[in-house]
Amino acid sequence: MKKYIWFLIILGLLLNLFALYSQKEKESSLFQLVRVKYSGGGDWYNDPTGDVNMMKFLAQNTNIKVNPVYKFVDLASDNLFMYPILFLTGHGNVNFSNQEVKNLRAYLENGGFLYIDDDYGLDPYIRKEMKKVFPEQDFVELPFNHGIYNIQYKFPNGLPKIHKHDDKVPQGLGLFSNKRLCVFYTYESNLGDGWVDPDVYKDPEERRQAAFKMGTNIFVWALTH
Repeated sequence: MKKYIWFLIILGLLLNLFALYSQKEKESSLFQLVRVKYSGGGDWYNDPTGDVNMMKFLAQNTNIKVNPVYKFVDLASDNLFMYPILFLTGHGNVNFSNQEVKNLRAYLENGGFLYIDDDYGLDPYIRKEMKKVFPEQDFVELPFNHGIYNIQYKFPNGLPKIHKHDDKVPQGLGLFSNKRLCVFYTYESNLGDGWVDPDVYKDPEERRQAAFKMGTNIFVWALTH
């Protein structure tokens, strides 16, 4: 009788372990939009609801299966190689260490994709730091007929302008590895602000939808190229 009871206990433990393992395996196969944590004093962590809302929109409007939770990764960690897409945003200073530069270049050259969204004030810092990663390149503006502007939703005039910090025209800029777009930088568009909960910035729904749709284009492009 005691042996039977112990058998049931051990069986229950094994089944629980198997269920936990299966759940972890399932979660690891789902797409996550992972935020880049960087040093320098900039607010890399701002507006976390936007990441989750963007992933939910992606799941509802594409066949991509997502794990809609807020997550971040340190560029100095090898964990960044676990994720196909990284997201970097903020308003202020960015500083990459030598190890972070080395890791990020290796990540991008081996199939990874970095999406950068200027949340106003990021531009002079991110250009300087990305020059460390690809010293042989400068950002180039993508033409409006590039696939990233029409792979899912049509943006014949390029990026939508979500927040009008000033009168500058939004630009979609890229860096490449072996002719593959591996970094996409949205400047003067501020897509990320359009993803947050509607009561934060109180943007018109039409503008929020444009931000979600352009975000969908970016991530569909990155996952299929």
